[in-house]
Amino acid sequence: MSSALIAHLHDLLDGMGRVTTRAMFGGHGVYLEGTLIGVVIEEALYLKVDNETRLHFEAAGSEPYVYLGQQLPIRMSYWSVPESAMDSPQAMKPWAELAHAAALRKTPSRRRK
Repeated sequence: MSSALIAHLHDLLDGMGRVTTRAMFGGHGVYLEGTLIGVVIEEALYLKVDNETRLHFEAAGSEPYVYLGQQLPIRMSYWSVPESAMDSPQAMKPWAELAHAAALRKTPSRRRK
């Protein structure tokens, strides 16, 4: 994982609040105010998307992160960001806000008893 990419993400997002990153699942999780809003996998940022925000990402030409499961491809709820979003904090802000809102709406998983 490129430390330069992680540092760049901090530069893009730090003005929005407390940003942290940590290694997870072969990539890095990106947290805003303690909420997971994105993942960095294969040197690319993917942001959290839900039914309310998906159309924005689709309209911008973004695509979901897909990996090969045991038998079939698995489509994640994390989508690529437009290239221009990586240019400046102002360009990234609307995408990160959509991801943060989607992450906050996510229903917490029920713990197994």
